Amino acid sequence: MIYQLGWSTLPGLRGLSCSEFRAARVDTPDVTQGVAVEFKDETQCDAFLRQIEEHFALRRFTNAADAFDTVKAYALELAVKLTS
Repeated sequence: MIYQLGWSTLPGLRGLSCSEFRAARVDTPDVTQGVAVEFKDETQCDAFLRQIEEHFALRRFTNAADAFDTVKAYALELAVKLTS
C-alpha cells in the first residue's frame, strides 16, 4: 500500500517545527512535491507515524525548505528500515 505523507510546519520562538504527521493511502502518489512511502499494512504505517513524530518533536529548522528536505530524507530512510 502506498501512502502520501503530510505534516504541519509551524513557526515558533526557536524556529520552525514539524508535527501532526499523517499518511493517506493513494493510488497515484505525488513524489515531485510530496513524500510517498510504501507499507505492507496500516499497523506498519501507524508505527512509522509514531516514530517520525517522536523524532521531530524537539527538532527546529531555520527555513521551510530545510524542514521539508530533512523530513523527506528521514521519512524515506525510516520507511526502508521498517519494510526490510
